[in-house]
Amino acid sequence: MKQNRFHGRMQGGGRPCEAPGCSEAGEFRAPGERAPGFDGPGHYRWFCLDHVRAFNQGYDFFRGMSREEIERAQSPLSGWAAETRAFRPTAGVDQAPRWADFADPLDAIAARARMRADDLRKAQEAARRGIHPSDRRAYDVLGLELDADRRALRARYSELVRRYHPDRNGGDRSHEARLGEVVEAYNHLRRLPAFG
Repeated sequence: MKQNRFHGRMQGGGRPCEAPGCSEAGEFRAPGERAPGFDGPGHYRWFCLDHVRAFNQGYDFFRGMSREEIERAQSPLSGWAAETRAFRPTAGVDQAPRWADFADPLDAIAARARMRADDLRKAQEAARRGIHPSDRRAYDVLGLELDADRRALRARYSELVRRYHPDRNGGDRSHEARLGEVVEAYNHLRRLPAFG
């Protein structure tokens, strides 16, 4: 294979240069109108060597960004702030079955499928009742049914606070994060008209 002198040249595409009035082959790719993102690779323009050089001289990656966005993009940690699926503690798997709880692996898989079917049923029921997904998440955190009233909300909240609060469970601080979720969910739900 012959080494090409110009890095990035893609020969044999049969594309014309997109510069107005140029009849050369478009062998060099340049960013287009739509940048690459979650929905695909984006749009590219194709230029000959002279026109891609001219394009690169005038290209500004930071155009349209605020000062904070530019500093964030230039940071050595740029791109590492979000967890990728592979590095999440659950590796992107929602509640994997505990294999030791089952004699047969197919039973474990069936149990997980039932859990997902139950989640789907609850989501459909919540949508039918007009319950917003963020409200439903609060219901799930507290373990409440969708038809719970104010009395059930307060009783469940009291039960969970007794279970997770270090002053009530013998000083065990390992559940503080869970306690925070419970308090946040309770404060969210108690303001809803359904619990008024």
